[in-house]
Amino acid sequence: MPGESNDPTVIRVVVVHADDVATALEASQRGGNVVLRITAPFAGRVRARLHAVQIAEPADDGRGGPAPIHIPPRDLVTEGVPAYPRADDTDPSGTDSAEDYDVETHHERHTAAVTAWRDGIRDSVVDAVELDTTAGPHRVSVSVLG
Repeated sequence: MPGESNDPTVIRVVVVHADDVATALEASQRGGNVVLRITAPFAGRVRARLHAVQIAEPADDGRGGPAPIHIPPRDLVTEGVPAYPRADDTDPSGTDSAEDYDVETHHERHTAAVTAWRDGIRDSVVDAVELDTTAGPHRVSVSVLG
């Protein structure tokens, strides 16, 4: 297609979905190797999609083109974003008494904490990011969907 290239330095804008950034960040904080990935051919505006990195990925796209570009989710959010809320850290009942513990209330409070965290991630996506390319770092704008 016209405007497409194997050269990642043609990229000017990376489009990400806010939910993909939150999901990748959550998975990374839980020990997974999840990134936002851009695959060739590249253009001025490209979409980065959620990707679980495998242990051994090919050095190219399998057709002689360049390897995909991986963006760590941490690079897509501002400094100071809180850690993903763990269920163990969520106040289970709003009281100090273990006798008042209720599983359903704990679940509801944790669900609300996760929802608030994900909403905060949406508001914390950066305006620009550096991509690692074979030509060196390449700074691009970030556009957020969702």
